[in-house]
Amino acid sequence: MPHQPIRVSGVEVTPLCDAVGPMGPTIRRPPAETFVGSELRDEPWILHFHCYLIRDAADRLTLVDTGIGGVDSPASSWAPVPGTLTGELAAVGVAPAEIGTVVLTHLHSDHASGAVADGRPVFGNARHVLQRAELDAAGGPMLDQVVAVIKDHLHVVEGDAEVAPGVHVRSAPGHTPGHQIARVGELAMTGDLVLHPVQLDDPAIRYVYDDDQEAAARTRTEVLAALRAERAILATAHFSEPFLRL
Repeated sequence: MPHQPIRVSGVEVTPLCDAVGPMGPTIRRPPAETFVGSELRDEPWILHFHCYLIRDAADRLTLVDTGIGGVDSPASSWAPVPGTLTGELAAVGVAPAEIGTVVLTHLHSDHASGAVADGRPVFGNARHVLQRAELDAAGGPMLDQVVAVIKDHLHVVEGDAEVAPGVHVRSAPGHTPGHQIARVGELAMTGDLVLHPVQLDDPAIRYVYDDDQEAAARTRTEVLAALRAERAILATAHFSEPFLRL
């Protein structure tokens, strides 16, 4: 466990580091091309793949994102598989069967592939929260290898919703049609709202793999402004340090 948990609003939130590494050669681009409008130097972009475990005062467990999955997952063409999420959970004394709710920020392979292993749901007792727009847009390996396997466990929402006591999801589209962030008190688990610290300095900097770059930049600008106004804590998916106070 490289990162320590924090407590917010009486809830413990533990970062789980599923993997660390660069994008594979199938999709790797120079950083200045990856983040359009930036002046990043041409050096490897090392991603940290974070998921988050929420434990409330009643010991109810919610997991935000499920990581990159196994060696045969849809992420295997570009991400440093296999992910170590289940090992990270074991290190804090949690078995997959104990998770009651899984929030999937979106259906990109590095955020949702770990929901499935050997053709079966990993978190078999959990409701898997997904935005309707994200489900409607699903296709390819993520639909066939992940969504089809967890279909009986899906809890589909439209827009903002409380999905577990004290855990809310907020629609934040652009990176994908149904991208969402999760909130617990002052903490925002942001999925791929912001990919690189350069976008904190200038939210208008676009990410080449956003489905809709214009919408993503608009959402990022609006959401970060609101979070800054309340001095929220970000819990990011790909920064080296998981928590950041705005």
